[in-house]
Amino acid sequence: MLHQHVCVCVVGVMANKGPSYGLSREVQSKIDKKYDPELEERLVEWIVAQCGPSVGRPQPGKQGFQTWLKDGCVLCELINSLYKDAKPVKKIQSSSMAFKQMEQISQFLAATEKYGVTKSDMFQTVDLWEGKDLAAVQMTLMSLGSMANTKADGCYRGDPSWFHKKAQENRRDFSEEQLKEGQSVIGLQMGTNRGASQAGMTGYGRPRQIIN
Repeated sequence: MLHQHVCVCVVGVMANKGPSYGLSREVQSKIDKKYDPELEERLVEWIVAQCGPSVGRPQPGKQGFQTWLKDGCVLCELINSLYKDAKPVKKIQSSSMAFKQMEQISQFLAATEKYGVTKSDMFQTVDLWEGKDLAAVQMTLMSLGSMANTKADGCYRGDPSWFHKKAQENRRDFSEEQLKEGQSVIGLQMGTNRGASQAGMTGYGRPRQIIN
């Protein structure tokens, strides 16, 4: 009996692998659909304008785009080009070794986050290296381009219309009096909300009974 029970469990586990694989393939298909070929063209134009012709150009299409960026060299050249001095990636080296390529992608991501791109806009190393989500790679590069265009520090090269400028924070524009006024309004609102939240309670903190 014990032998039969074990067999059933094993078959059950093996049977579950099929739908799981099918689901991941379906998810991958949806991710692939988010990839934008027109955006690819704009990003390639910007990277070449930013870094110079030495970075070359990819074959058109998602596969070519991935191959071009996969070893991390072009990406590191890109982030370095956005700094006048003190380049964030000290050594850029082409390598056929997987861990070296992934290390350079990670260096690019760390430098990009330090540059100001938010973590939520960042792709993961495997998204590029394994081709899991190249749409996420596009999103990171778009955010980086927008940040570079917004900074207007003389490092951005290319057409300014390629990327929208990010909204600037206006906190410094408020005077001390305006900030105090804002705090008073918030205090009043909190007082109002406190009263409203206890409106349906009896003196003993129990909900009021409603009898039809």
